[in-house]
Amino acid sequence: MSSASAVISVEGLSKRYQIGHQLAGHESFREMLGRKARGLIGGGKAGSAEVEDFWALKDVSFDVREGEVMGVIGRNGAGKSTLLKILSRITAPTEGRVALRGQVASLLEVGTGFHPELTGRENIFLNGAILGMSRRDIALRFDEIVDFAEVERFLDTPVKRYSSGMYVRLAFSVAAHLDSDILIVDEVLAVGDVEFQKKCLGKMRGVTGNGRAAIFVSHNISAVRSLCDSAILLDGGQIVSSGTVERPIHDYFTLFRQPIAHKATDGIPGIQSVQVMDASQSSAHVLNDAENYRVKFSLLPRSNAKSCQIAFTIFNNEDVGLISAFSPQFALAGDGPQDYFVELPTQMLNSGNYRIEGAVFDSYGLIEQIDCLAIFELLRTSQFDQKHNDSRGLVRFDAIWSGQGL
Repeated sequence: MSSASAVISVEGLSKRYQIGHQLAGHESFREMLGRKARGLIGGGKAGSAEVEDFWALKDVSFDVREGEVMGVIGRNGAGKSTLLKILSRITAPTEGRVALRGQVASLLEVGTGFHPELTGRENIFLNGAILGMSRRDIALRFDEIVDFAEVERFLDTPVKRYSSGMYVRLAFSVAAHLDSDILIVDEVLAVGDVEFQKKCLGKMRGVTGNGRAAIFVSHNISAVRSLCDSAILLDGGQIVSSGTVERPIHDYFTLFRQPIAHKATDGIPGIQSVQVMDASQSSAHVLNDAENYRVKFSLLPRSNAKSCQIAFTIFNNEDVGLISAFSPQFALAGDGPQDYFVELPTQMLNSGNYRIEGAVFDSYGLIEQIDCLAIFELLRTSQFDQKHNDSRGLVRFDAIWSGQGL
């Protein structure tokens, strides 16, 4: 698939990790001792039979040409971050090859290369050096970097006192002003405010307009659509769709209409199933605003969990998170799945397709997060809604009005 005109050429790229199931989640001290004892009695390494290969990427190939912006989209765990780490030379592939023609500037995580004890001024020079800029080049671009990042007042403040937004503004500004041939940007733009995100996208358009290639990973489909010339859709570590932007985006939403299957019989603690239920306790996929619905979460407890919380977010068809909610803390104990319910706020949603993303936390931290738990379509049935079905707002609310004649 390699092309002589390609700035980035990826052929048969695969990345394998070894995972140990005995390390998944939270293991008590007693469970750890028992596992090691069983390993000694068996005469082999403790837990060795529970290690398996996991392919984060499998046989990925594509080209990016000079001046082209390629978007990378996919569900959580699809392999996007692994791909970028290989392209940025942070980790090596297990199989395949990557050919990069020119200098690479990567912005994968907020504040990568920043030293918390150093000031913003000092970190500009440090981060620029890490990205391959000479001290002279950094000095020549210093004022542009500072102006773009909007951190002039805090230049001589240690960055450990910066907010996440200030971090990402400074990190992006340094990377964007580097004289690189290839720019690789991950989800970090989501940290900044809306105005700065627009500013970053404008800068990226200017960067790629000067002939630099870019790879842009984002869940913001609107940004991918407006910025990218092409895109690839990753799922399960493989490219399942590629080409001009619209085709992979279409396939992305089709993929999200296929909820992840949960293995309710494998005994792994966490989310077993999530369903939208109607008033008769039947599973519902097409909803109307004249009825009430609940979301049912079925959870399997873990042995040492004392207190849990459920969190969920409702996303629209453009993959924009609209509504989030957290449950109160509750005790989760026992052997079998336990059911928890929350009212679905259909009165706040316009007509359209939606998905539910959920997570479960215990007293130790995150147990599980899944980005596609349930899919539903909402139909608004009133005469007003049918007449005005192109609402400009993402959500709606029951407004309380006052005034003469109301």
